[in-house]
Amino acid sequence: MFPLLGVAAGVMAGLLGIGGGLVLIGALVWLLPAHGIPADAVMHTALASSLASIILTGASSARAHNARGSVLWPTVAWMVPGLLLGGWLGSWFAVAVRGEVLRWCVALYCFVVAAQMAFGGPRGGAAQDAVVPTGWPMAAAGGGIGAVSAVVGIGGGSMTVPLLVWRGVQPVRAVGTSSACGVFIAIASAAGYAVHAPEGALPAHAVGYVYLPAAIGIALASVLAAPLGTRLAHAISGTALKRVFALFMVLVGISVLAR
Repeated sequence: MFPLLGVAAGVMAGLLGIGGGLVLIGALVWLLPAHGIPADAVMHTALASSLASIILTGASSARAHNARGSVLWPTVAWMVPGLLLGGWLGSWFAVAVRGEVLRWCVALYCFVVAAQMAFGGPRGGAAQDAVVPTGWPMAAAGGGIGAVSAVVGIGGGSMTVPLLVWRGVQPVRAVGTSSACGVFIAIASAAGYAVHAPEGALPAHAVGYVYLPAAIGIALASVLAAPLGTRLAHAISGTALKRVFALFMVLVGISVLAR
């Protein structure tokens, strides 16, 4: 089952720039109890395992987007310090919060971002090819994106993509750039969940809150599927891409609450 989730995550990573994190969380909260994960650790484990898998998923997606020229590396470079620091601090905070609180945080976050993507628009009219956001505001934004991403277990695409689109970046380039940013968020956040978790929080085959069978199984399959999502992203119009993103967020929020 974990490899099947990896395929879905890989396609979503390439298509939406989200590293597959949200679709993974929605599924993992249903699957992990059957693998011996204690009820009070299910949400933390879902978040941590999702983030760990995003390292390879996001890297595969970023590589495919980079081959098509849709990763804005100067923007990534400015955001990385904030992404790393925010991801580490956010995971430290999340470990100290009850699973039920995290569940509501994830669901509400999904609904808010869905509304923003469905009804929001880029600043100053149509997106332009030459727009490459840089500077300290992007570094500061990276800190906030990294922290929130760690708490809700994602690669940050649901914040990075709207931010870049608002700054005037084409949606497909926003997705590609977000995929690269997500790798750095995932590294810092997954490390934080592994280090900050209480000793003995999970059964065997886990490092802290990172459940290795889930993280590895998902990651290996997602690497193969991410290029497919990338091709779809380049074939879909910017407006349609935003609508797909918004619908996806609503469905994940409902799934998390239903569990």
